[in-house]
Formats: sequence, structure tokens, C-alpha cells
Amino acid sequence: MSLPVVSEEVRQAVSDGRPVVALESTIITHGLPRPDNGEVARAAEQQIREAGAVPATIGVVGGTAVVGLREAQLDRLASDPSAAKASVRDLPIAAAKRINAGTTVAATSFLAHRAGIRVFATGGIGGVHHGAAASFDESADLVALAATPLVVVSAGVKSILDVAATLERLETLNIPVLGYRTLRFPGFYVADSGHPIEHRADAPEEVADVVTARDALGLPAAVLVANPVPTAEQLDPELHDRALAEAWRLAAQQGVSGHEITPFLLDRIRTATGGRSLAVNIAVYRNNIALAIDIASALSAA
Repeated sequence: MSLPVVSEEVRQAVSDGRPVVALESTIITHGLPRPDNGEVARAAEQQIREAGAVPATIGVVGGTAVVGLREAQLDRLASDPSAAKASVRDLPIAAAKRINAGTTVAATSFLAHRAGIRVFATGGIGGVHHGAAASFDESADLVALAATPLVVVSAGVKSILDVAATLERLETLNIPVLGYRTLRFPGFYVADSGHPIEHRADAPEEVADVVTARDALGLPAAVLVANPVPTAEQLDPELHDRALAEAWRLAAQQGVSGHEITPFLLDRIRTATGGRSLAVNIAVYRNNIALAIDIASALSAA
């Protein structure tokens, strides 16, 4: 059992004030099918390096939380079908049991902040599930982001969630939300979830200014940058709505609930769209990484 390990490359880049972008690993272990998962993970790191920044993919390998996975460690997670999904509360259990695990937005944020990283790119954060008033089913991502002063770039939350309730919780938890060149909250697969937001930023430097002001005030929460997928790359909104409605119908018909509901719905959407949703998922991720690089560079130059 050991404390989180920060790679020498990441540690030196943070020490030197160079731009570093944290990446999660549940997209590798649970979010994408094999072999797409490993290919996308390696391409994400290459995208960051080519832009002159340093990637810090975060995961748990053999019980050790690692900030800045080596290629062999990344491949180990990508090829392990038994890898767990670790949120913050699962990190000590994963360490004690010495297992492999992909880190969620919550766990990745926690570990990135401990390593001194300021910017984190993900696809979409977790949020409030439908029916949460009765089930209390709400992602730990929200609580973690309320206490972790990073910049988190995401395409909103997945459309299977209760977007309106998620926005209310973000407000209650004092998590600033900036639409990137938009005042509409993105819906992951689609550029517009149908919900407005109050504030926008039109350049990476504007995001950096907000971060500087947050830090000067001593506020603990992440700044959530809601970055919509380009409309040319989004899932057709009508197809999305039909696929989602059918997925919910099948879930109710088959009695799917609890932890099984999210992978079930996403798999149904993938099937109903002929795999198009998978391509959009990857486009969303790359788009968020590109913006995260620019924001990390702006913060380094500030």
C-alpha cells in the first residue's frame, strides 16, 4: 500500500509552472469499448504533448494511485476487464486490496489537486439522476467539485441525467459555471441541453481571470467550464431524443435500475444510433482537451 505517486514528468512540469492537463481513467476502464479505449487514451496524451503541454492521466494500478500514468500502466488499465471504478471513497479500499481501478471525475479531481495540477479535462461530469428526490441518487462528482479548486472542462452532463436538477445542485454547492462561448448548458451528445446558464467566457484568458479571482477570494470550488461539442459533430438532436426515450422505455420494461441504469441507457443509445454516439463521445473528449490545454496555458502565462 502506498500514497499517490506523481510521475517525475508531471511533478517537474507543475514545479516549473508549465501547463499540465489532468485526464481521468474511467473513460478507459468503463467509458469506451476495447480497443477504442486504449487508442483514445493514447491519442489524448499525444494531443496534449503536441500542443506543448504535459498530460497527467490518473488511475489506480495495483492499488497505487498514480498521477501521470506510464504507457505500460495505461495499457494495463485499458486491457483489464475486472478493473474497478473508483470514486474518492473507494481510493483507500482500492489501495488496501491492491486492485486496478479507473478514477472518476471526483477521484481524478482529488488526486490532481493533491499533485498541484490546476486544469482537468473530461467528457461530462456526473450529476443528479432522475428520481433522485426519492432515491437520493446523485453523483459524488458534485460534492468533490465543491471542495476542489480546479478548472474542470466538460460538455455538461450526460443527457440521461436530470439536467435541471444538476444545475440547481451546482448553484447550491457554489460551483461557478461558465459556458464557453455560450449561455446554453451543453447536453454532452448535443450542443444544447435546453437549459440556460448565467455566465460565459469567450477566451481561455477570461477563464484564467475567473480562476485568479476565485483563488484571491479563497473559495474552494472548481470552476466548471461547460464546453459544447461543435454542432457539426453533435448527435442529431431528434435522433438523440428518440434514442433516449426508447432507452428509458426499455429500462422500465426490463426493470433496470440502480448502478446498472447508466451503462444500460448508454449502451441502448449506442445501439439505436448505430454507433454514432460513440463517435460523438470521442469528439466531445477531444474538444474538451483542446480547450483545457488553452486554459492551462493561459494560467501558466498569468
